Amino acid sequence: MTTDLQKLHNIWLETRAHQNTDYPMIGFDNLTNAVISTGPFYYYVIDFYDMSLSHVNGDIEGIHGLDPAVVTFNDILLTIHPDDVDFVANAESFINRFFRERIATEKLLSYKMNYSFRSRMKNGEYVLLNHQAIMLSIDTDGRSGKSLNIHTRIDHMSSLNTRKISLIGLNGEPSFLNMSLPEKALASFSKREIQILKLIAEGLSNSEIAEKLFIATITVKKHRQNILEKTDCKNITQLINQCTLQGLI
Repeated sequence: MTTDLQKLHNIWLETRAHQNTDYPMIGFDNLTNAVISTGPFYYYVIDFYDMSLSHVNGDIEGIHGLDPAVVTFNDILLTIHPDDVDFVANAESFINRFFRERIATEKLLSYKMNYSFRSRMKNGEYVLLNHQAIMLSIDTDGRSGKSLNIHTRIDHMSSLNTRKISLIGLNGEPSFLNMSLPEKALASFSKREIQILKLIAEGLSNSEIAEKLFIATITVKKHRQNILEKTDCKNITQLINQCTLQGLI
């Protein structure tokens, strides 16, 4: 397994269910018809407990050239463009953190995850796919069980990946649309910077933050500057807006 794919697996290993989970009997064709984008598509159910696949739609063969009877999750992951694997890993990590910090456990099954990436077709060409996923089951600790994943060709609509993530609320839940993913910022915030970021969002001044954290005011100023540089934000207002969308605060 490549290093990039191992990064993806590590994310799911951290959040997968600790025991096998069941889901209600559903009509997958009816469900996918309600959520897919316009274009050729296929779907499958991934069980994060053991990374096994079920209900693999036969159209995966026409799109990727993969036999639905024997295809594995790694086979599908290997179709992702090498330059997009890191984005997919960061998107999955972001979604897991957003759900953990912003969405109540009992609401997790009422969201559709959505983002796009380039993927290799049967003829070897890379085109833009839209990835949609709906969690079908979670374990008693709220960890990922089974998920319905739907991949739709959207290259007839666009060849440019906006690298936006949307979490679409179902059953009346609120949606979080077109969220940006500044990958370097997500990867490089220290624990202290997160503390300071949250206190900034609460409206505390540098001196108030310094007093609360028992550090020097000049240290707080340095952390603020580092945070702005890491996020490419011009001011605190832009910083707070961006980090709120990402679920960091």
